[in-house]
Parts: sequence; C-alpha cells; structure tokens
Amino acid sequence: MTICVLDPTSETNPHELQPAPRPDSLQGKTVGIISNGKKGTAGFFAHLDKLMRERFDVADVVLRTKLNYSAPAEETLLDEVKNWDIAISGLGD
Repeated sequence: MTICVLDPTSETNPHELQPAPRPDSLQGKTVGIISNGKKGTAGFFAHLDKLMRERFDVADVVLRTKLNYSAPAEETLLDEVKNWDIAISGLGD
C-alpha cells in the first residue's frame, strides 16, 4: 500500500498582505455586520448590535445578510461596505 501526502500550499508566491488600520475608538463609527444567513446568527448579531451601541457608543449598526450562505457577498453588498467604518463578518448554524 502506498500513501500519497499532498502539499496544500499554493505554487505561486502569495502577495504580502497588511492588516487594515484599526480605529482608536468605535465611538461615532458605523459598524456593518455581514451574516451568512444561517439560523444561528440572528440572536448573536442582535446581541452584538446591542453591545456595540451600549458599550462602545457607535453611531450606527448596519446588519446585512448575504443571499446565499455558501457564495461570496453580492456586488451590491460589497459596494455598501465602502460606507462603513468597520465590518464584521460571521457565520452560524
């Protein structure tokens, strides 16, 4: 019996990525939450919305749900993200 071990790394060199700049504070910011739309996200994101408003004094929390949980976000949603100061993406079951 022969065992074949596969190397899952890409054959190309990945681009060097830098993390996005972090705000000093969330106060007065618009926070967008993108859900994959599965059942487990509703209660969690509702609670996160409440916490963001109460503890961090955000200006607004925008909750959006992708049309298909297993596909990338739609172009219209990606356009909307440009208006947010912070984006949170999550999933649930």
